[in-house]
Amino acid sequence: MRQAHNAQARGPRLGRLGWSLISLLALVGLWELIALIAQSRYMPGPTEVVQVMIREAEAGELWGNIAATLIRVAFSFVVAMFIGSAIGLALGRYPMADRFFDTWLIFFLNLPALVIIVLCYIWFGLTEVAAITAVAVNKIPNVAVTMREGARSLSKDLNEMAHVYRFGWWKTLRHVTLPQLVPFFAAAARSGLALVWKIVLVVEAFGRSDGVGHQLNIAFQLFDVPMILSYALAFIIVVQIIEMAIIQPLIARATKWRR
Repeated sequence: MRQAHNAQARGPRLGRLGWSLISLLALVGLWELIALIAQSRYMPGPTEVVQVMIREAEAGELWGNIAATLIRVAFSFVVAMFIGSAIGLALGRYPMADRFFDTWLIFFLNLPALVIIVLCYIWFGLTEVAAITAVAVNKIPNVAVTMREGARSLSKDLNEMAHVYRFGWWKTLRHVTLPQLVPFFAAAARSGLALVWKIVLVVEAFGRSDGVGHQLNIAFQLFDVPMILSYALAFIIVVQIIEMAIIQPLIARATKWRR
């Protein structure tokens, strides 16, 4: 019975993988077709882009710039998740604080990322602190909104049960509160990673001397489209590997109790 169940579980998974590969190959084929029709240096084909990527990797430029960007992404992500989660939980648990700070939250949600980046560079100079602060400030409101909804949805019945059985604050936090917040934290983390790395590229293009964003800015000035696409594609692949190898397994482990 268990073998049959495992076989049924593997079937849809392999099916999704197969469809993903077919879809990806179709996209690459369409890209190649458009490049052949355009016959322009501003629309390179996938083969040319991959060749540029390999050349940059062999020279060491690709890995060095990706590493610099990933470090900024990691620091900004951790800061934004920690501060945003704390703010969101506080607003969700205390209605008066939520009513007072809701306008602040809406203000920062609608404040353009470019404005925050420019202001941070003006206030703190062209430094790593300014870059990380600009990215974190852009992401904190989004995390706060998601975690606020999570705090609002906490079960009062479960909290009362924990109180009746004298769980204590630590046991209640670990076994009652945090498991209920995991789906919201996971949603904030996954959307946060997608948003943070995009903002990091803008930050690097404006005021850093290394990183993927800096290289994209140089390639833009030279109208080097193959270079732009090669760095963009390489970084997308790296982010997807992080998503599948780290974030998804962690989320699956944290939500295992729900199955």
